Amino acid sequence: MTVEVATQPQSDVVSAHELHEPVARAIDTIDLSIVIPFFNEVESLPRLHEKLTAVLSTQHVTYEMVFIDDGSTDGSYDCMRTLHLQDPEHVRVLSFRRNFGKTAGLVAGFDNCRGQVIITMDADLQDDPEEIPHFLDKLAEGYDLVSGWKKERHDPLSKTLPSKIFNKVVSSASGIGLHDFDCGFKAYRREVTEDLKLYADLHRFIPVMAAWRGYRVAEMPVKHHPRKFGKSKYGIGRFAKGGLDFLKVMFLTKYMQKPLHLFGGVGAVLVMLGVLSGIYLTEEHFRTGNIGSRPLVDLSVLLVITGVQLFSLGLLGEMLRHVSYRRTEEYSIRQRLE
Repeated sequence: MTVEVATQPQSDVVSAHELHEPVARAIDTIDLSIVIPFFNEVESLPRLHEKLTAVLSTQHVTYEMVFIDDGSTDGSYDCMRTLHLQDPEHVRVLSFRRNFGKTAGLVAGFDNCRGQVIITMDADLQDDPEEIPHFLDKLAEGYDLVSGWKKERHDPLSKTLPSKIFNKVVSSASGIGLHDFDCGFKAYRREVTEDLKLYADLHRFIPVMAAWRGYRVAEMPVKHHPRKFGKSKYGIGRFAKGGLDFLKVMFLTKYMQKPLHLFGGVGAVLVMLGVLSGIYLTEEHFRTGNIGSRPLVDLSVLLVITGVQLFSLGLLGEMLRHVSYRRTEEYSIRQRLE
């Protein structure tokens, strides 16, 4: 699976007012939503709102900021309620009953925002709002999703080293040539957010899922600032969970529509190995007459039984897929001419 990735240096990225007139007019018609999930970021939120307002007010776009409170306990919601009262035209706030996680926050934001272009970012001030015009420029080149790349990352080694390993593994296994899958700073066309099924912690793999649906994905270096307030909500344990989530994503993207290809293929290999071992043991039995105590006998039987079970699991998967078949999930339409 190949995907077009743009990784030009930041100095080469032009702002919206430097584009040719036809493209600039296209950008002017965009309704923009900034979706920001947060958890215990009371000190960062007023400054983030101030910076976003300063950037967005110069872009000649209609915009909104959708803040999703993921069960904060430090007064963050009260802070956002005040900001909403001060700027009701642009600030909208959703508050969860408890902490549901970042994926749930993004899904709530996608479901409740109104923009045709959606930008997601973190609330900790490490993402720079001044990058937003650059995201719009990249979308204007025809991409459907633009993912940020924290090329110069200001985080401790305990976060950067596992992240590099994680990104390398995901890039190699998926064939999607991005450097930073987990960067929360992204820009989407609305149809992307409406087409993806997100749950658990699948937000880390949005570029993979979007690319497999046929959307054009690009990557762009972005500024990354050191954290000034609060503390990181992520520990090293999330990378172990991320590995399991990645296996789930690979199954959902590659084999969800053809489970027999995975389970049947592995099962067939195991049965073949078991049968070959059985043939060898049969020949040994006629030659030596004593194979009952050999561990290979148990292994041969185990291989055949396991292979048959996996093949049967693949057939069950095909039956479930047939029952749950939805025509619209078989394809993704870019445009209609009727």
